[in-house]
Amino acid sequence: MDASKTEKIYVAVGNDAQDGFKTLNWALKKWNSHPISIVILHVTYNVSKDYVYTPFGKLPARSVSEEKVEILRKDEQEKINKLLSKYIALCGKVPAEILEVEKFDEPMQKRIIDLIFGLGISKLVIGFSFMKPSLKSKGAISGLFYVHQHKPAFCELFIICGGKQVFLKGKNDEKIMEDDHGVMVARTRDKITFKDWLDKLFNDKINDSQDKSASLSSTNLENVNQNQWEFYLQEIENYFQELSSNLEEGSCVQDNDDSQISPIEPDHVTECNNSNMSTAEKIEILKKKLNEAHKTIQLKRKEAKDNIERHTKAEWAICLCSSRAEEVENRIREEVNAREEVKKELEAEREQTEETRRDIEESKRRLRSLLEVQSELSNRLQIWTMGKARAETQLEKAVGERREMVREIEELRRQRDVLNRRIEFCNHKDAIGMAARMTEPCCTFREYTHEELRLATDNFSDRLRLKSGGDWTNVYRGRFSHSTFAIKMLPSLASLSHQTFQSKARLLGDIRQPHLIAMVGFCSEPKGIVLEYMRNGSLRDMLVSRRKNRALRWHDRIRIATEVCSGLGFLNAAKTRSAIHCHLTPSNVLLDRNLVAKITGFGLHECLDEECNVESDLRALGALFMQLLTGRNWTELVEEAVAEDMVREALVGVLDEMAGQWPLDLAEELVGLAMRCLSIKSKPNAELSIARVLDELNEIRRKGDEIVAKEGRRVIIGGCVDTERSSDVPSVFLCPILQELMKNPQVAADGFSYELEAIEQWLHSGHDTSPMTNLRLKHTFLTPNHTLRSLIEDWKTNRLPKVTH
Repeated sequence: MDASKTEKIYVAVGNDAQDGFKTLNWALKKWNSHPISIVILHVTYNVSKDYVYTPFGKLPARSVSEEKVEILRKDEQEKINKLLSKYIALCGKVPAEILEVEKFDEPMQKRIIDLIFGLGISKLVIGFSFMKPSLKSKGAISGLFYVHQHKPAFCELFIICGGKQVFLKGKNDEKIMEDDHGVMVARTRDKITFKDWLDKLFNDKINDSQDKSASLSSTNLENVNQNQWEFYLQEIENYFQELSSNLEEGSCVQDNDDSQISPIEPDHVTECNNSNMSTAEKIEILKKKLNEAHKTIQLKRKEAKDNIERHTKAEWAICLCSSRAEEVENRIREEVNAREEVKKELEAEREQTEETRRDIEESKRRLRSLLEVQSELSNRLQIWTMGKARAETQLEKAVGERREMVREIEELRRQRDVLNRRIEFCNHKDAIGMAARMTEPCCTFREYTHEELRLATDNFSDRLRLKSGGDWTNVYRGRFSHSTFAIKMLPSLASLSHQTFQSKARLLGDIRQPHLIAMVGFCSEPKGIVLEYMRNGSLRDMLVSRRKNRALRWHDRIRIATEVCSGLGFLNAAKTRSAIHCHLTPSNVLLDRNLVAKITGFGLHECLDEECNVESDLRALGALFMQLLTGRNWTELVEEAVAEDMVREALVGVLDEMAGQWPLDLAEELVGLAMRCLSIKSKPNAELSIARVLDELNEIRRKGDEIVAKEGRRVIIGGCVDTERSSDVPSVFLCPILQELMKNPQVAADGFSYELEAIEQWLHSGHDTSPMTNLRLKHTFLTPNHTLRSLIEDWKTNRLPKVTH
């Protein structure tokens, strides 16, 4: 709502707090739904310098010291200010202000009329107590009637008495106040003074005499009566003035309102004015009234004497009060001195209290520190208690396990001899197999028949078919003379003549290099070749696998890179007939059980692409280095990396985390070497060759070996075993399938122990033969080998190995 539409409501309240609150509350309720502001009118009377209000009553100011007068007046003003503050607080959120109205000698009702015209008051609420400070109760009613009669038309007047609105009504000389239900609240009558009555009577007499002069036609009688009435009237008036002056002198100590002569209200005024009465009767009545007035005057004189006596007593009381006031002043001075002393003592007490407070704060701080220490000690005690409980639980568990182990001792003893015999058998078998693998590829190269291949692969069974990257290949695992080989069928070379195929196969059979796959035989119809079996599959499978037990460490990756470069260099530098691989990828790099890298996929397929040269093998070698570094396929990113001249530090940030913590300097050197190999086409470098690359790789490998030697560790990736000693893992503890240290060994129907996960996967994939003997299993039931498991645990405990999972 705009401030311009807010209406001002003027509320006149007196010093009577109860009536003021009721009046103000009525105004707030009346306009509670309208935007208003309240202006509180409060009368400020001119303080008389001759009198002062004390607890003993109204006393002359000269009977009290000026200091006390000032204190008393100041106290009175503070009471008024507190009352006005309460009025403002009662308004709450309604805007309110105080307007002090100064009261001079003029009547209050006239002062209100002046304010209405001067401020343009449109709505005025007057509390009944507002008129009382200057008028008596009956005078207040007359004053309210005066305001009601003389207010302008634009002003709405609301008179509140006891918290309710009252209405004024006048009937003849009687004035009535009624509430909204018509019940009379107060009533008063206009009183006629004796002088007024005489004037009225005299005027009536003159009028009567004028009426009768016409009928009597007696001018002399009229003059006599006129002179007689004037004489009587003058004499009564003089006597009235004398009486008034005497009464004023006798009642000078009373208030102005009380010093006024009570007006005489003659009875039967109507009868005296009756024109039917004769002059004698009127004179007789007048005499009676004069006698009554004389009696009243005598009574008033007696009251004046009584007032004089009371005045004398009041003066005596004033003197007594003055003496008592002096005593009070002396006591006040003594009290002031005592207060000064108490103030000094209070200051000392405050200083002592402040010091005590500081001591208490220090004590609290120390107490908080002690509580924190106590809490910490409690937490530690709780942790120690829980640790003790866990230790006791573990101890009980260990005791139970010990009892269980004691019960298994007999079983272990019975199985010990069997285990020893199996260990001897396995060691003998491994030795024979190793000797066979060492000798057969070198001296047993021959041509195999289709029937021999069919028998070795169980009629090319899918269970002996090998996968690469999750896809089936044309490579089968077969056995000849108790040795395992890889048999690769070549349907893509079916159009090749027998003579050409045999010449190529025999040429490849003559190639012997530690890092080139060895061909031990071939089959002309259907076309196929027999290669040495690489137990750990392709390098691609190892890099793609996220299993930690198949992860290649960074120094193994550097070694593999060196071995691949060595094999590739042998092919390119062959004296009889150099060969270009053209298809060097991680899928064509195979790993044996010791993670030795060997290259395959060369020699049989002719490369018709003109770009197949040494530079193409160098680029393929650079891409292989990048895959060893990042563990990702860089086929699509190689050209972009070369074109943008990728920053080495940015590439180091994407190193394969499965390789462990790469030494950054070695990684940067390998990245630089790989980038030079990849950019051989865009940035030709005559000095860059496979031999030069091999030399740099050997240097990187030497630095890596020094770092590993400083760490004092030996890593066996085949079994994923890290140990701080140089002792080997017994082969009997390794799973024949995974070549890893077994955790839960299980005995199969062939008598060999396997890792539970590996043998279950073998059986669920459709195999019903032994992974070791290739003979059909009598059943697929598995038996836990607790003895072997206990021996593995003892071996790990005694030699402190760390098995990575």
